[in-house]
Amino acid sequence: MHPNMNPDLANTALRAELDRKVADAEALLSRIAADYSPVALANSLGAEDMVLTDLIVKSGLAIEIFSLDTGRLPAETYALMGDVQTHYGLKLKLYYPNHESVEIFTRNNGINGFYDSVELRKACCHARKVEPLQRALAGKRAWITGLRAQQSATRIALPVQAFDEANGLEKFSPLADWSEKEVWAYIRLFDVPYNKLHDRFYPSIGCAPCTRPVAIGEDVRAGRWWWEDPASKECGLHVKRSAS
Repeated sequence: MHPNMNPDLANTALRAELDRKVADAEALLSRIAADYSPVALANSLGAEDMVLTDLIVKSGLAIEIFSLDTGRLPAETYALMGDVQTHYGLKLKLYYPNHESVEIFTRNNGINGFYDSVELRKACCHARKVEPLQRALAGKRAWITGLRAQQSATRIALPVQAFDEANGLEKFSPLADWSEKEVWAYIRLFDVPYNKLHDRFYPSIGCAPCTRPVAIGEDVRAGRWWWEDPASKECGLHVKRSAS
């Protein structure tokens, strides 16, 4: 579903289910803020993370909100950062890649070397996203994401809460059981700012060279790293460690 297809908020079943899920998400976020301080929301500036940002700010919860600026984000994503400040009076805490890591990668592999193999793409993601995330989560007891189970084959069994072994803290996904329709119903109902690339059929938005629009009927993550097998389409932020 794309945002220019307005959800029918007059549909009583949709509205009742949305109200229930909003109440559940608010209760969970309140519990996280109370029981796991210090905690942070990793806001990728996608639709789901904007829903969580709206819930956190409106409830006045003590949850830090940060974003990772990879240096290759679309102009529309930077514009949304400004919209977040204007709408909420909130300055996102931004984390950037270590310049030496990025320089080494580009010198060895070229500016767009990530197209050449899955290994190089994941190396680029590690430099631009994973390492900055590790710094952002340092000292935190938990972090919150906008992941949903319906987003891709790699997320189908997504739990609401799990221990993140890679980062050594609890990880929460309050929207795990939300549908795309429910996400957009919330955004429309509460006039939440969103990335305007969504209006151009970009349901999932990352770095500009690694994101394209999707066709009707394609998976919502089909526009991310579209040259790869769907089973490999994670950047390293949300990959579980394999059991040894």
